[in-house]
Amino acid sequence: MGTGQLLLPRLRQEVIQVSRRLHQSGWVANHDGNVSVRLRGDRFLITCTAVSKARVDDAALLVVDSKGQVLEGRKRPFGELDLHLAAYRARPDVQAVLHAHPPYATATGLVGHALDCPAMPEAVVSLGPVVPLALRAMPKSEAGVQQLQALVTEHDALLLSGNGALTVGDDLEQALLRMELVEHLAKIMSIAKGMGTVRPLAPAELEALAAARTKAGLGPQARASRAKAKAG
Repeated sequence: MGTGQLLLPRLRQEVIQVSRRLHQSGWVANHDGNVSVRLRGDRFLITCTAVSKARVDDAALLVVDSKGQVLEGRKRPFGELDLHLAAYRARPDVQAVLHAHPPYATATGLVGHALDCPAMPEAVVSLGPVVPLALRAMPKSEAGVQQLQALVTEHDALLLSGNGALTVGDDLEQALLRMELVEHLAKIMSIAKGMGTVRPLAPAELEALAAARTKAGLGPQARASRAKAKAG
């Protein structure tokens, strides 16, 4: 039995657990949200459509190819699979993608705002100075796919106007932690702006945090360094 076959049962359990954690956290309702993870051979393990994330089980999982065609499973893929596949095309390093509707992050995107006031050092190191906003696009539109693909090249977390948030990661846990931080940051910023003016970090502070982010192996500069070392 190959390594990939040994890993698949574990990954299936991780997808189930992450799906349920999204629901338990209050970041999805009804049939909201979707979870995917990259497999070997240009294949992806995903949640299906029309099933609550609280009720995802092994039968609710599918394996699809890079065009979204179902290879394994009896249910239908979720409608926003093209966004996940766009993220995987843009970022060969990405191994997992999550899409959810955490309330504060979703509300921030609904009013047309990005999380673009870098005021908290820990968030800057983990997510970068900006969590950008992808402008509203109709489902399955090519414009929406191209916009997301361009943004995810430089960012690990995005707000989707009218459509929640999307995070990527080296694995499902990292993608989930990034979703958690996006929602936490959006909530803090919402509360803080109601109290007064939020002051961003100074340029010199941001420069130091950017260096710490790269040193931690995060962000586009660290990815470029790894790619260069691998090529060399």
